[in-house]
Amino acid sequence: MAPHVQIASQLRPAVPAGDRFPALVPALPQAGVRVSPAGRARIRLRHALLICAFLLLVPGPVGLTAWYLTSRAQPQYASTFGFVVHSEGDGSTSGLLSVLPAVGALGGSSSTDTDVLERFLMSQALVEEVDARLDLRARWSGGFAADPVFAFDATGTVEDLTRYWQRMISVDYDYSAGTMEVEVRSFDAPSALAIARAVEGASSRLINRLSGVARADRLNHAGRELARAEVRLSEAREALMVFRARHHLVDPMTELAGDLAVVSQLQAELADESVAMDLLRRTLAGQRPGLREDEVEDRRLRLGEDRMQVIRDRIAMERAKVGGANGGKDYPRLMGEFERLAVAVEVAQQAYVLALAAQDAARAEADRKSRYVATYAPAHLPERAIYPRTAQILAMVAAGALLIWATVMLIYSSLRDRF
Repeated sequence: MAPHVQIASQLRPAVPAGDRFPALVPALPQAGVRVSPAGRARIRLRHALLICAFLLLVPGPVGLTAWYLTSRAQPQYASTFGFVVHSEGDGSTSGLLSVLPAVGALGGSSSTDTDVLERFLMSQALVEEVDARLDLRARWSGGFAADPVFAFDATGTVEDLTRYWQRMISVDYDYSAGTMEVEVRSFDAPSALAIARAVEGASSRLINRLSGVARADRLNHAGRELARAEVRLSEAREALMVFRARHHLVDPMTELAGDLAVVSQLQAELADESVAMDLLRRTLAGQRPGLREDEVEDRRLRLGEDRMQVIRDRIAMERAKVGGANGGKDYPRLMGEFERLAVAVEVAQQAYVLALAAQDAARAEADRKSRYVATYAPAHLPERAIYPRTAQILAMVAAGALLIWATVMLIYSSLRDRF
């Protein structure tokens, strides 16, 4: 116990238990009693441990990081290029949806070529393509012996190379403007430029391939529809030709009109013959008074009656032929079948015309909506190394180390006060 605490406890007057003040209220020293001052503060073991922990957790990592960055880390050069995927058929609606990609996704629109390209730039397929052309392992693993933190290990797999690629390539995609900037890093300026140009060429080929696939899909779909319409029209015309050859007629309506015209002509002849017979009977009755018209007999009357009977038989025969009886043509059925076939031919012909127009429109639309990569900032040869960023890395390491030290001290203080 400290000396001033012992003196204060000795000077506290004795009072009954019921009249005592709370233990937290200090007793006032009596008048005339001298209180000795507190002793000089000394560095104890816990203070030394705190100081050692601070030196170990804060200046140590910061100093080690600074030494590595200044003496071991290899300088990295960065080459940047920017481009935009341009389409001749872009409209105001697609521009509005590009500003709000989430709204465009809810509206059911498909992914834009720029979204696909953003994923492609970080894919293993691009890494393998560029590695086959430029040998990325040799370009990025040259300083691994001196800088194992920032350089690539040449014994790594393609998956390791892909993860390292995602460290050396950064993509900045502006949704509102539709522009994309790509930064490529390497340990020498020519390598950075070569890799950047290889990435730019691969991006252009990808967009051209996507545009070609979309164009081929449109034209193939239109071509399939046109071929289907051609087959349909051919089958409809063939069915109509078979119908005409089987029934030996071109148009049932025309044939029926001809047969009905014959019946009408026969009926007219029957009427004329009936009138002529009546006139002949009256004439003969006038020449032979006392006989009625029905009692008059003459050879001409018998010939007229025979002629009228023949005409009646012929009319009955023609009507039977029209009605389909006695081996005649069933015009109602033939007309129904012919109308069905004719309508099928007409519909198939209209469908063929529409399919042909749709194919022409699809070809024009595919030509109009061709997409390509338009580079507005080509890759350049860097003149100085800008990576690694020593000041930023040291600041982050210092902030992290200080935060860790403060957390450890808070935990230690809380445990010490409790136990």
